[in-house]
Amino acid sequence: MHTDAALVLFSAGLILLAAMLLGVWKWRAMASSPDGRAHRYIDVAHQAALLYSFATAVLAALVQFSAWPQAVNLTAAAVVVTLFASAIAKYTWLGLKKTTQNQMHNAPKSTNRIMYVLAAGEIGGLTVLLTGYATAQL
Repeated sequence: MHTDAALVLFSAGLILLAAMLLGVWKWRAMASSPDGRAHRYIDVAHQAALLYSFATAVLAALVQFSAWPQAVNLTAAAVVVTLFASAIAKYTWLGLKKTTQNQMHNAPKSTNRIMYVLAAGEIGGLTVLLTGYATAQL
């Protein structure tokens, strides 16, 4: 396995570990809640981490079979994985604070800019990796 792909796959494993740890937190929150539910953002953080771990594993496969140089692949994947991790961190923070059930409700204007950056970074990084994969494999 190429070093860049190995690093991305390791990142997937770290995110999966975070998901499992968040799952323990979710379970404890559910067990101690009168209605048997964890706070919305504890649940969201857990689910997002699970999904992002597998998405990151897909990125690792795209990196492994890409036509682009390692630096290009690693940079594109790092952008996407960093944005995945920042989203999980944000959800975790909201779950810790327990001050909202919807981060978009009454959000500051900067939230829209942040969401555009997230979308552009994730879609852009994936597009780079997909085109590298398609160039090499199709």
